[in-house]
Amino acid sequence: MKSEGSEYKDESGDLATHIVQDAGHKIETRRLVPDNKSKIRGAVREFLDSDASAIVFIGGTGVSRSDVTVETVVPFFEKELAGFGELLRNISYQKIGSAAMLTRATAGTAKGKLIVCLPGSPGAVETAMQNFVSEFPHIVSVAAGRLDTGHST
Repeated sequence: MKSEGSEYKDESGDLATHIVQDAGHKIETRRLVPDNKSKIRGAVREFLDSDASAIVFIGGTGVSRSDVTVETVVPFFEKELAGFGELLRNISYQKIGSAAMLTRATAGTAKGKLIVCLPGSPGAVETAMQNFVSEFPHIVSVAAGRLDTGHST
């Protein structure tokens, strides 16, 4: 993908890939999806029909007009993991202060799979992935019904 006549460098995507792989997980597919509701919906549908167990969207979680990832992805959630965004903002607040409130980062599950929406900045991606990637397999196991939590509601 090109941006303003130059090759686009996906620093945050590169960083997320390295962290995921260093944690021993496999990246099935990686691609750039534009800030376009139709394209994002298509990516979610394709993921939900695939054998992959988690998808991570990077970018589009802020408050600008072009930030449409959250409102496009959340309707697919069967269960929203509100604690994900809350924890990420809390950790980020410790690092960057009140600017952490500008992210609408979130996560949820659908069809036994994990969907994560992260801010686009490399710092936020590093914070999120280093703090939470170890929980992803557990979340998927619970969402897919492969792990009984032992809790009743």
